[in-house]
Amino acid sequence: MPYPYVLLSAAVSLDGYLDDTGPERLLLSSPADFDRVDEVRASVDAILVGAGTIRADNPRLLVNSPERRAARVAAGQPEYPLKVTVSGSGDLDPTAKFWHTGGDKVVYTTDKGGERARAAGLAADVVPLGPDLDWRRLLEHLHEVRGVRRLMVEGGGTIHTQLLQQGLADELQLVLAPLFVGTPDAPRLFGPGDYQAGRLRLLETRRIEDVVLMRYEPTAPGAGSLPSAADHHWLSLACDLAALCPPSRTAFSVGAVIVAADGTELARGHSREGDDPVVHAEEAALAKLDPNDPRLSGATVYSSLEPCAHRASRPKPCARLILDAGVRRVVTSWREPDTFVTAADGNGLLTAEGVEVVVLPEYEERAKAPNRHLLG
Repeated sequence: MPYPYVLLSAAVSLDGYLDDTGPERLLLSSPADFDRVDEVRASVDAILVGAGTIRADNPRLLVNSPERRAARVAAGQPEYPLKVTVSGSGDLDPTAKFWHTGGDKVVYTTDKGGERARAAGLAADVVPLGPDLDWRRLLEHLHEVRGVRRLMVEGGGTIHTQLLQQGLADELQLVLAPLFVGTPDAPRLFGPGDYQAGRLRLLETRRIEDVVLMRYEPTAPGAGSLPSAADHHWLSLACDLAALCPPSRTAFSVGAVIVAADGTELARGHSREGDDPVVHAEEAALAKLDPNDPRLSGATVYSSLEPCAHRASRPKPCARLILDAGVRRVVTSWREPDTFVTAADGNGLLTAEGVEVVVLPEYEERAKAPNRHLLG
């Protein structure tokens, strides 16, 4: 996976506000929840906040527990996670606590913002991302250059909104505080926009003194050819389904999941499912749906193996079944080898008909695992 695991963390009032409009920061979490946040910070490789949060709150973003810091060092990690901020303008106060506490820091900015940030003499690495801020490039850089595998994002609301809109968040940890703000111009957690997250899946609820922690996982597919965190989730599930296939010397073991645009799972299937010894995974999943289901036109098919373009056991290959169903997006991990069919190119057939095909090769080895006996 080219990006870190992205965990959004926030606390809000019952009416969805991050703060009020007073001069002092509104404390929404309880003491026990602050300790939980400290535990989460100790578990990640980097913590990110926006430049607006640095200006408004002047945070230190430290792991406060000496025991947790010692455990990080004992595990071969830096005492503190990397501190990250994002500023398009590069207008950052070099006297802020952010720069003078904890370990290493990095600023992601634009080309113009980089000049301003360097001139300010910030105690940090300055990384320009081009003429505009690009979240995908930022996450790739954190993962590939800085070695960040888990990233905690503590705000503000604009950054949370952008990451959800672009389908880049893997988890949302939301604390609900028992109070109302009610001021219309107070900052809210999320702004307006076309969210790619769709309906989120609830993973956990937990009472912590007088607040409630809710952990959610986005489930909606990505937009167009851009993979989202949900794409990784569903393709991983398809690979798990492939392991359920009855063994065969004459056919691949494949898993498939069909997911609606709002993140609802519509159907799943795997090769040789039930009593049919020749059924394919995509075929098995599609057969469980009404062909006239209006959700199919916005759905994504996740298949551990490229949908077949040729087959002898059925009149139509899986790529044609997907096209006939009206599905316009497919995510897969492994191109079909020439083991049983020469010149297999289901992805090419789909693309030629206008379907968006996304290949996530990082799942190829998992897709191959139940098929090792067929691969020499």
